[in-house]
Amino acid sequence: MSTVFEVTRLRKNFGGLTVTDDVSLSMATSDRLALIGPNGAGKTTFVNLVTGNLAPTSGTVTLAGADITRLNAMQRVRRGLVRSFQVTRLFQEMTPEEHVALAVLQREGRTGRLFGDFRRMPRVMEEVRDILGTLGLDGLATRKVSEIAYGQQRLLEIALALALRPRVLLLDEPAAGVPQSDTGRIERALEMLPPDLAVLMIEHDMELVFRFARRVIVLAAGKVIFDGLPDDVVKDARVREAYLGSYAQ
Repeated sequence: MSTVFEVTRLRKNFGGLTVTDDVSLSMATSDRLALIGPNGAGKTTFVNLVTGNLAPTSGTVTLAGADITRLNAMQRVRRGLVRSFQVTRLFQEMTPEEHVALAVLQREGRTGRLFGDFRRMPRVMEEVRDILGTLGLDGLATRKVSEIAYGQQRLLEIALALALRPRVLLLDEPAAGVPQSDTGRIERALEMLPPDLAVLMIEHDMELVFRFARRVIVLAAGKVIFDGLPDDVVKDARVREAYLGSYAQ
C-alpha cells in the first residue's frame, strides 16, 4: 500500500518549551492508527499542527505526495485531510440531513444553495441518505440535533467528515462524553468507514483503541516513544511507565 500521509520531524516550540519534539509518522491507504498518550503528551498540539491550526517551528506534512506544510486548515480539508473534534460543533436547531447536505455543498463550493434547494438536488440527497444510512442515522434525518442523543451527535460529526470525502480522517476522541451504553454505536460506525480511508484516532478508551487499531503510536512529553502493533504496546516498558500503568499488568 502506498503512503498517503506523512509527517517528518515535526517540531513546535512555545518560547523555550518544546511541545512537539521531532515527531515523524506515516500512514498508508486503509491504515487504522491510534495515537495515545498521557494528558499533556502533546497529542492535541500535534493534530493542530498537521491540520493547519498551528504553524510548526520546523518539519513537514505531506498528503498524497504533496507538501501541505504551508497550507491553511481549509486548504488542507480541500486536499482531503479532515478532522473531527473532541466536542461536537453542531447547530442545535438544524437536522442531520441539513448538516450533511451543507457539508456536501461546501465540498462542491455551493453552500449558498442550502436551505430549501438541496432537497431538489437528487444527487446531493442520494449522498446524504447514503452517509446517514452508513452511520445508522437515517431514521433521525429530519430531527433537530437538540432532540437526538449525544452519542448520535458524535456519529453525525463523523458523517460530516465523510461528506467532505477525506483521504485521511483524524478522529479526536470520538467516544468522549458518550455514555458507555452508546459506545457500541461509535465502534460500529468505525467498522463501516470506507476501507480505503486512512484513519488516525486519538482516544483514551483503551478498550476501544485495541478493538479499532491495527497500529498504535504513543506520545509522551512531545516525543514518539512507541510505534508498533497493539499486541506489543502493552509489553513496552517505556509505555507502561509513561501511560498504561496498571492496564498493562
